[in-house]
Amino acid sequence: MTINEIQDEVISEFEGFDDWMDKYQLLIDLGSEQEPLADKYKTEQNLIDGCQSRVWVQCDKEADGTLTFTAESDALIVKGIVALLVRVLSGHTPKEILEADLYFIDRIGLREHLSPTRSNGLLAMVKRIKAYAVAYSL
Repeated sequence: MTINEIQDEVISEFEGFDDWMDKYQLLIDLGSEQEPLADKYKTEQNLIDGCQSRVWVQCDKEADGTLTFTAESDALIVKGIVALLVRVLSGHTPKEILEADLYFIDRIGLREHLSPTRSNGLLAMVKRIKAYAVAYSL
């Protein structure tokens, strides 16, 4: 699936809920379903600056040139947010990731329903993922 097809799938899932409490619950559920990040990846290097909670993102380049992201957070909602980013961007090439317009963030109402500190954290997560894409595209 392309990044846009995955984003459209995420948007469809969130459109099924009108109440933001239900959407927060969906985020928590998504984070809970995510495989835990191996302790060896919970390093200072993988820790994201700018997040109120602790968030780690690990990136591996596969033989086919795609990037695989794994991540974890110690906060339930943030764990769901990073799970969405991993779902949308993992398995794609650095070029695809760098060219991606992450429109799902606004379309599901995420940016407008996050506190300012969580919004800053979301931006920091996206910046880190795109920085990995830049590093692996060189």
